[in-house]
Amino acid sequence: MRGFKFGMFLALVMPVTCFLIACSPKASRKNDDYSYMSITAKEAKDIMDSEAGYLILDVRTPEEYEEGHIADAVLIPDYEISKSAKEKLTDKEQTILVYCRSGRRSKNAAEQLAILGYTNVMEFGGIIDWPYDIEK
Repeated sequence: MRGFKFGMFLALVMPVTCFLIACSPKASRKNDDYSYMSITAKEAKDIMDSEAGYLILDVRTPEEYEEGHIADAVLIPDYEISKSAKEKLTDKEQTILVYCRSGRRSKNAAEQLAILGYTNVMEFGGIIDWPYDIEK
């Protein structure tokens, strides 16, 4: 009898659990409508060295940017992405390479850009892991 009750419990709980997981906000962000790529610093550098038409986006604070940044990077602090992207990032299909200090803000900014409709966003972490030249 005890095994039967446990089996019934599982039969009821499992479908509900699967439904809740499938409908969670995190799962819906992973669909193709709101996606971005995470790449390595080396992959970002390879794009910078071999392609044209990309944009490098620094999402740190103005003070951090002044301390040193990747050449030609455009500064839009992560907390301004939703209000400044439309004005400063006019081509929603352009390759946008996003970085910050450690990688946390760049991931958030990349997700915000994807939600705003930018289709070629690549997040490559933080400048602390950038082994190449920076401008000061």
